[in-house]
Amino acid sequence: MDGSLISIILAGGLGKRMKSDLPKVLHPLAGRPLVHHVIDIAREVGSQRTILVIGYKRHLVREATLASGVEWAVQERQLGTADAVRSCLPAITGYRGDILILSGDVPLLRPDTIRAALGLHRRTGAAVTVFTFIPVDPTGYGRVVRGTGGELLRIVEQKDAQPDELKIPEVNGGVYIYRADDLTGSLREVNDDNRAGEFYLTDTVAVLGRRGRRLSAHLVEDPMELAGVNSREQLAQLEQALERRSAG
Repeated sequence: MDGSLISIILAGGLGKRMKSDLPKVLHPLAGRPLVHHVIDIAREVGSQRTILVIGYKRHLVREATLASGVEWAVQERQLGTADAVRSCLPAITGYRGDILILSGDVPLLRPDTIRAALGLHRRTGAAVTVFTFIPVDPTGYGRVVRGTGGELLRIVEQKDAQPDELKIPEVNGGVYIYRADDLTGSLREVNDDNRAGEFYLTDTVAVLGRRGRRLSAHLVEDPMELAGVNSREQLAQLEQALERRSAG
């Protein structure tokens, strides 16, 4: 494996709770579309290429990112996060480096945090490294189950968790680093056999675990770094957090 890095940014969602026809990633934060902040993050951590997964009103997202140097992959239907990443497979055929997967509505992740996770990922020889955090209330999040040495064993979704697992405070933050071969191989085994009928990227972690591959988890100490936007209220909270960061 070489030391190269490609970033995939998931930016195809509708964002129904924003109560707007505008694609969620185009809502402004500090005067710029959300997705531009994420593109900047990918660039700052040294991504050689950045692939934007677009779907809902993709012409608008493409137009808004024309000058940013990204590539685009089209998710024709909203069938889940694993399906979104699958749309990038033709663009990464033959690539052997690492792949960072970001969300277009998670704009406050610090480049130093990603560099630290990338260091852990490469140091441990992990197939995947999951970004995790400890929220005030973990309800609804996938719990992170670690082994005695701190290694990631699995992610357990809330609906599947045992009572002792529900007590785990550490949860999945939805940002990942994969070795390219492990990502492409595990995506082939993900199915939509779940209540939502969607293809979930978290299922690749389970696939790699069953294969005996090394799984790592990087705990992000500031939960705001992994905060996403699902409503106008959350967008306002991120605006305030960004202002505090700039002032500090």
